[in-house]
Amino acid sequence: MKKGLLYLMGVLVFLVLAACTANESTGTEDENGEGEKAGDEKILQLNNGEEPTSFDPAIGFDNVSWNALNNLMEGLTRLGEDHTPQPAVAEKWDVSEDGTTYTFYLREDANWSNGDPVVAEDFIYAWERLLNPETGSSAGFLGYFIKGGEAFNSGEGSTEDLGITAVDEKTLEVELENPTGFFLHVLTNPAFFPVNHQVAAENPEWHTEAESFVGNGPFKLEFWEHDNEMIFTKNDVYWDADSVSLDGVHWAMVNDTNTEYQMFERGELDSAQIPAELSDQIIDGDNVQIVDQGGLEFFRFNVTEEPFQNKHIRKAFALAVDQDNIAEYVVKNKVKPAYGYISPGFTNPSSEDFRDVNGDLVSFDPEEAKQLLEKGMKEEGYDELPTVTLSYNTSDLNKEVAEAIQGMLSENIGVDVELENTEWNVFLEDQKALNHQLSRSSFLYDYADPVNFLESFITGSYMNRTGWSNEQYDKLIVHAKSEADEAKRWEYMYEAEKLLAEEMPLFPVRYYNQVEVLQEGVTNILRHPVGYLDLKYADKQ
Repeated sequence: MKKGLLYLMGVLVFLVLAACTANESTGTEDENGEGEKAGDEKILQLNNGEEPTSFDPAIGFDNVSWNALNNLMEGLTRLGEDHTPQPAVAEKWDVSEDGTTYTFYLREDANWSNGDPVVAEDFIYAWERLLNPETGSSAGFLGYFIKGGEAFNSGEGSTEDLGITAVDEKTLEVELENPTGFFLHVLTNPAFFPVNHQVAAENPEWHTEAESFVGNGPFKLEFWEHDNEMIFTKNDVYWDADSVSLDGVHWAMVNDTNTEYQMFERGELDSAQIPAELSDQIIDGDNVQIVDQGGLEFFRFNVTEEPFQNKHIRKAFALAVDQDNIAEYVVKNKVKPAYGYISPGFTNPSSEDFRDVNGDLVSFDPEEAKQLLEKGMKEEGYDELPTVTLSYNTSDLNKEVAEAIQGMLSENIGVDVELENTEWNVFLEDQKALNHQLSRSSFLYDYADPVNFLESFITGSYMNRTGWSNEQYDKLIVHAKSEADEAKRWEYMYEAEKLLAEEMPLFPVRYYNQVEVLQEGVTNILRHPVGYLDLKYADKQ
């Protein structure tokens, strides 16, 4: 998320007043009789950060949408407690000998929350919509593994060319462009969730309100007060309802880590992030859960704007930033500094970690940074650099990281940069339109393969947002997505990452992890290194 991305990772807008408003009704009912159930029922209290962008699977391409949606819906496969794809709507599947054709057999007891059966046509409807260029889905590229997917999404093909066929009501056949060993993991992504095609035909806005929402996951959307709160209840017609322990989930929407933690301290939340300033006191507690997360915080250069048309100037900025200092003293919470783009945890066919094989590619080196800056300025004929503005989306932590980088650039290479912050939606649109010079970014993996990050920077990708284009890089990514020999495929990815570091259209800062403090008695909140929040097995005593 793309991730997203994008972990994250996904991602925000409410302050203390909104926090109070969102939680005054906890354990009560609102004036219409709606609200969180009280008594002995198990209601998990979580914070979503902000209003979901959309509960339309093809549109909500961010954590604040897909973390919640992952509990209202599910696809053919679902990540299990060991973080590997398990049968979900599909109870089993066959794979052709050449690895390009998958035949999925849907469960007879897989139903929608309105009682309709989940059928193959629901997947075809949803995937065609995901890939339809008129939909404008930012997640459309995830469907390029499907035969004809990229051509259709690019406006050069049609639905008739797509490799998806309903063999019968409960059998779905999927043809791929190339063998894709991680395809079952791709299918756990919410972009591939089905849509009740009959409901969508009658009401295209089915996903916008609790009253009209129809899902097929462990929970139902019972109540939704936009920009304030959501209430999920257990979905009794879910095929695996016996595995669901919670009676419901209450979601607040509070965009402030300190306020969130204060709510946790008051017992208004069952889980919270740890504010950086409290990390040293709290991080080693018995009630803290830490899970690695595939993802990266990084900064993009706009290579179409001065002075970042020059790669030596870009590299000077990158090498002037001390990733270790930011990780240890600014972000804290045991995050790891990033000296490459691909997160640790991805292993090649020889069981070697990608990061170990490719090593450190972007390391703090202020002396080399000064030399590169001098070289780049000479190449461009600069006596002094044009004014540089560093942009970031509003949040307390993002501000602290931006200020740290501002100080490092001034101290290490004598460059003063201005800071600019805007709310997420405005920031994102400006970044996509290449209105920023230097801007904060984050990426959370949409599926468990390094190519997911690397493909973001091919020419013309929605995720690129740098203006950078490199023919050699594009070719490497084509090979990395189509090569049947896994050892060769990984070599293409190693080479692509090295080229990215050489050209430096972006620089890495730190890898993500998932840190939360839990109330006593809260168990089995499942957070995947690559994937979305899963409350199917969560419990609360």
